[in-house]
Amino acid sequence: MSKTQTVEVGALSKRETYISIAIIGGLFFIFGFVSWVNAILIPYFKIACELNNFQSYLVAFAFYISYFVFSVPASYLLKSVGFKKGMMVGFWVMALGAFVFVPAAMVRTYEIFLLGLFLIGAGLAVLQTAANPYITILGPKESAAQRISIMGILNKGAGILAPLIFAAVILRVSDDEVISQLHLMGEIEKNIYLDELVRRVIVPYTVVGTVLIALGLLVRFSPLPEIDTEKESEEVAQANAGKAYILHFPHLILGAVAIFLHVGTQVIAIDTIMSYAISMDISILDAKVFPSYTLSAMICGYIFGIITIPKIFSQVSILQAFTTMGLLFTAGILWFQGEVRFLGLDADISIWFVVLLGLANSLVWAGIWPLALDGLGKFTKLGASILIMGLCGNAILPMVYGYFADTIGLREAYWVLVPCYLYLMFYAFKGHAIRKWAP
Repeated sequence: MSKTQTVEVGALSKRETYISIAIIGGLFFIFGFVSWVNAILIPYFKIACELNNFQSYLVAFAFYISYFVFSVPASYLLKSVGFKKGMMVGFWVMALGAFVFVPAAMVRTYEIFLLGLFLIGAGLAVLQTAANPYITILGPKESAAQRISIMGILNKGAGILAPLIFAAVILRVSDDEVISQLHLMGEIEKNIYLDELVRRVIVPYTVVGTVLIALGLLVRFSPLPEIDTEKESEEVAQANAGKAYILHFPHLILGAVAIFLHVGTQVIAIDTIMSYAISMDISILDAKVFPSYTLSAMICGYIFGIITIPKIFSQVSILQAFTTMGLLFTAGILWFQGEVRFLGLDADISIWFVVLLGLANSLVWAGIWPLALDGLGKFTKLGASILIMGLCGNAILPMVYGYFADTIGLREAYWVLVPCYLYLMFYAFKGHAIRKWAP
């Protein structure tokens, strides 16, 4: 165990609680900036490294599969050294991943880029394993979804900025015309342009790596307290009597599956929308705004959650409503078609239902986390790591989408969302209340 002094949540003053929430909010902003830049990296690497749809979605796979690999080790790291030292390690691993982009760009090798993304994801796995249970228990459990919604606004706000800033740094107005003529170029001329295009990531990722090292030191020496998650109340201890293993909590395990499917639907809605827009003959410079529209819809949902939870609606009823909404919007993608002009863009109406998935997805994470962690007591850190493992859904489901996009079409591939939302509805209406496995 760490020699760092820990405190119980109830022992924190209001000021200490607010400071802690503010620091964790800053972390969620960073998570969002680093994570959602993938929305533009996918089409960017597809062009620069000459990939098909399936190969391009290896960006999401490499980034998020690290959550599956490192989440449980992250829980033991946090238990051993404490939250703050563990988060510092997480930031430094992310920095290493950012620096790997430099040699990858110099030789334009996609596999090295994927290694860098894997390392960035590994560092984020540590940070997410610490931050999510932290914000969940830092106050009354009835308002946990409200606090998570505030974190979501910061996360997705950064996600709106990330693709726009990244595009501004690496893309030029002339790129659209040059990219459209790539198939007419000779091999030497094309390679010169693609080498120059991919090397534009060197400066921004060097800056990102340096900033991440500094952030690790800032968190390590910040006033963020070490929270004691090992001590159980008498009520929780009695409820957990005879439960010696994490698998004895069905609502947690079912919740991890729900997280797997939810994050997969979320990343499909955000990371595929640029490619879907480009398939409608929208230029890459115009298409770059669509991930921001989807994230803006998510922020609208978060604001709704902050205002209404738990004063008007319970966490459970919100989860039920928004998972049902996701299924309805998916039906809109698949069954509605026809060109419309909206926000200055001519596009098939179905793409706006992809944007609306941002609204449907917004409060699902906030609903699942407090329900899945409810009553875990001393198993909270390990339970949180199990939920973070579910983030590998971000790795796997976009690959499934990419496979079907190549074989049956970009629009038809959205059928993969249907079983996901059906399961999420099951968890919202029934699964979260299951406390004992049936014989």
